Amino acid sequence: MTDAQKTAEDSTLRTPGDSPPDTRPAPVPLLEPREGTPPVTATAEELAEVVTAFAAGTGPVAVDAERASGYRYGQRAYLVQLRREGAGSVLIDPVGCPDLSALGEAITDAEWVLHAATQDLPCLRDIGMVPSRLFDTELAGRLAGFARVGLGAMVENVLGYALEKGHSAVDWSTRPLPEPWLRYAALDVELLVDLRDALEDELSRQGKLEWAHQEFAAIAAAPPAPPRKDPWRRTSGMHKVRRRRQMAVVRELWTTRDEVAQRRDISPGKVLGDAAIIEAALNLPPNTHALAALAGFGHRMGRRQLEQWQAAVDRARALPESELPQPGQPLNGPPPPRSWADKDPAAAARLAAARTAVTALAEDLNLPQENLITPDTVRRLCWEPPAEPTKEAVAAVLAGHGARPWQIEQVTPILTEALTSTGA
Repeated sequence: MTDAQKTAEDSTLRTPGDSPPDTRPAPVPLLEPREGTPPVTATAEELAEVVTAFAAGTGPVAVDAERASGYRYGQRAYLVQLRREGAGSVLIDPVGCPDLSALGEAITDAEWVLHAATQDLPCLRDIGMVPSRLFDTELAGRLAGFARVGLGAMVENVLGYALEKGHSAVDWSTRPLPEPWLRYAALDVELLVDLRDALEDELSRQGKLEWAHQEFAAIAAAPPAPPRKDPWRRTSGMHKVRRRRQMAVVRELWTTRDEVAQRRDISPGKVLGDAAIIEAALNLPPNTHALAALAGFGHRMGRRQLEQWQAAVDRARALPESELPQPGQPLNGPPPPRSWADKDPAAAARLAAARTAVTALAEDLNLPQENLITPDTVRRLCWEPPAEPTKEAVAAVLAGHGARPWQIEQVTPILTEALTSTGA
């Protein structure tokens, strides 16, 4: 343990509602892992030693992963950090060790502690690491009512330490990784189990620990997300594109960009920006000269690149009307709430009452509305309420949309009242 850690060892848990930040002791900088920065595990032999050590360890396992978002194609992990009592901290290079299934199996019975688990679980799953149970410190912070739930903020507010976060957005595909980056990565799991224990105590004090357990179980049991349908529709600035021919240009340019980015293993945004795609769609340039005059295309772009993008525009221009994309996406559920007043005024009244009730209850429980019950679930209930809006019927609808038992228990009375008071 470092001197800084000894200094803050006795700091008490700082809970929501405590004294304002300016009256608290200054956070203690956390500068070095307690056993020093571990070497990077990058060979099968080194990984076998890690597997043995972590299998023999005890208690929860702190887990984190670093990606190269904004630099590389996809969301693969470029560094995995773990810490467990009896095993210490390790840093694993998934490039040198692309299959961590043996490590995942060695700690399968342990509770995994992650911060914002849904962000890291997909890339961990890709390298063979899937938890059977977990504790998400970010989600725990939300349920406990903390206003700031980033890892740095949570460690500071709950444990009294200051984490250095300057390397969070660096290119983790860099090899070799600089020592300061490795130290930063090791510190991310240094206190994760300590944070977990403090948050468990706080959730227990607030009577929310069982709620958290249900949420964590739902995350661990969730299947991988299916591929997005028509991902090109999520291009930033798409709301400006009105005509179907213009939409076809967006689709062709987006698809071409994605193919180039995947082939070059580079972030799509570094190949061609969204703003340039939208600009081309709005202007429908007839040739490379006109394309080069548009923002995002002319500056330092070579002739071959311009021809590549112009070919995509030309393909869209040549499509018959029958093959042009349709505006909007097929709705899976109710229409956007802004149209409810015209389409179904009674449903709009139900939704307004339900939203008011959920807002008030979330404030009483000191947690975010979206964690109390998802807005989509509320919309679906209000758009198609049960014929007889009894508590049992409302609870069944909520369960059918994936609400957890604790959520159903909390919101069923207020949502039933919202439906009945508006004549559902």
